[in-house]
Amino acid sequence: MTEQATGSAPSPAPAAVSGKPSGPFSSWEIGLALRYLRAKRKEGGVALIAIISFVGIMLAVAVLISVMSIMAGFRGTLMDRILSFNGHMYVQGPVLWAADRDATVKRMSDLPGVTSVSPYTENAAMFRVAGMATGGIVRGVRPQDLAASKYIYESLTEEAKASFGKGEWGGDKVLIGKTLANEMGLGIGDPISLYSPTGADSAFGNLGGLEKTYIVGGIYTSGASDYDRAYVFMPLEQAQLFFGKDGVWDVIELKVDEPDKVEQMVGPVAQIAGPGAVVTDWRNRQAAIWGALKVERVAMSIILGMVVAIAAMNIISGIVMLVKNKTRDIAILRTIGASQSAILRIFFVSGAAIGIGGTIAGLTLGLLFCLNIGSIQHFLEALLGVQLFNADVYMLDSIPADVDPLDVMWVALFSFFMSCLASLPPSWNASRIDPVEALRFE
Repeated sequence: MTEQATGSAPSPAPAAVSGKPSGPFSSWEIGLALRYLRAKRKEGGVALIAIISFVGIMLAVAVLISVMSIMAGFRGTLMDRILSFNGHMYVQGPVLWAADRDATVKRMSDLPGVTSVSPYTENAAMFRVAGMATGGIVRGVRPQDLAASKYIYESLTEEAKASFGKGEWGGDKVLIGKTLANEMGLGIGDPISLYSPTGADSAFGNLGGLEKTYIVGGIYTSGASDYDRAYVFMPLEQAQLFFGKDGVWDVIELKVDEPDKVEQMVGPVAQIAGPGAVVTDWRNRQAAIWGALKVERVAMSIILGMVVAIAAMNIISGIVMLVKNKTRDIAILRTIGASQSAILRIFFVSGAAIGIGGTIAGLTLGLLFCLNIGSIQHFLEALLGVQLFNADVYMLDSIPADVDPLDVMWVALFSFFMSCLASLPPSWNASRIDPVEALRFE
């Protein structure tokens, strides 16, 4: 019985017997661990579980990377559209009516990192067209400041850009959003009546309830239907006249190169704005949206991270069966000099190899999916004959995906950690097998 068992001893032999120096995770340990993963016909169950574990980890990692990248793409696109419309920083206070406010605006625009500085007014108003009425906000802006709102400016025709702000007191042409135009059946050149609840001041007092008809000079698209429905843009001079705010600014809006680092600009801007100025940024005004996006991101990462953990747990089943099938080999290795720690490392490497292979395959699959998501979407739409992503609803031609290297690193490390963690219990049990008891019934 001993000769038969000795004849089946795995090779190469441990360095303790061969006389070669050896250390933790030596070549013979790694080679034996990888050889155990190559299935024989009689050990097909082990191979099947190993394959299932590999595929499970691969798909879990790919899904986690894809979902996180798509969420990052939507989040980045949404915040880009919102910040393009609303700006990054806001200045209010005495600077708005100071005699040297134009010089102050010039000094703000000269700050490194500031891309635009735009004073404007905002007022509630009623829009009326052929018996239909709806409420909204009229924003009075300088014609040269339209370019600061990238999506709005790019969506306008050249004629609309050229005609806005032309004429006495800025002219009578206004810009309306695409959603509002569709709801009220308006096109370029059509009249739209604006009703102001306050009106302009006169010798007889404030003329409340002032109404005036303007011409639709252009139709813009901001990328957010709520903004396109609610906001009408009017030349600043005309808005000041219509709402009785002669020479008044409601706020100074600033945009910077790096919105994520806007807190670094608050101090310099406040210093230029002078005493009493109140400087806020987009994190204050968009706190609810930004907070919701962060909570959603963390929640989805945890939930999908658990999917990776569950997939990694399949490794336990595979290594347990492998240890059961290799009990005689373990006993022989122990009798010829292999230590308990060497046995633990052999089966630990077997389980970790499944996890590492699945992680690498999942990273590759997830990255390829994210980098080619537009082509995949258009292929499926052509194949199925359906529109998977409505550009009229989402204002995007394809599903956005923003691959963050930190996310990829986090997913890879987490998957590797869970694979190693799942490999430890069965490997520890393998190292505790008594060689005498294991060989007794062989």
